[in-house]
Amino acid sequence: MGSIIILRLRYLFLHLFVFCCYAQVTNQSPPNFTQHVSEQSKVTDRVSRRLIRVYQLYSRTSGKHVQVLPSTRINAMAEDGDVHAKLIVETDTFGSRVRIKGAETGLYICMNKKGKLIGKKNGQGRDCIFSEIVLENNYTALRNARFDGWYMAFTRRGRPRKGSRTRQHQREVHFMKRLPRGHQPVHPSQHRPFDFIRYPFSQRTKRTRYSSER
Repeated sequence: MGSIIILRLRYLFLHLFVFCCYAQVTNQSPPNFTQHVSEQSKVTDRVSRRLIRVYQLYSRTSGKHVQVLPSTRINAMAEDGDVHAKLIVETDTFGSRVRIKGAETGLYICMNKKGKLIGKKNGQGRDCIFSEIVLENNYTALRNARFDGWYMAFTRRGRPRKGSRTRQHQREVHFMKRLPRGHQPVHPSQHRPFDFIRYPFSQRTKRTRYSSER
């Protein structure tokens, strides 16, 4: 009789333990995927394949294009198709952070601690990383990764504006991406199809193929 009571008590405690574990799991909040993406977007991705794009940045205020000059100066005074206005944009993370360099000079657009835009040969620092922010008016703003709240900006004359004096709603920080003159967008029908590589059959492959055909 005593053994039966003990077994029943063990059975009861086992059910109680399982119920407590289930309640603990169900009470846990689901993972916040948005927060995870936000955190990972701030970390340099050295594993994934980097996406490289080529375009020009049209300044809304100056009506010209951003250019990187050999003297390390950055301005928005270039005409459409100027060699110094052609920019190579490299992704830094799987998010929207990029590194921008001049295709002609190879200098990266960076921002120093005074908020001034300068060209650098080595663009690995966070001062050379910008976050692409698509605005409601379809323009793009470029916010510096090192100095939060500081944006790439140019005056009406195309001169760079200090990052500490910039805000997202200002016209000076609004840009439009444009293909360089002579570059045409690739239509999906023009993409090169996949190439299937035919390897010679081994003895094992021949046996497998022969049995499948039967």
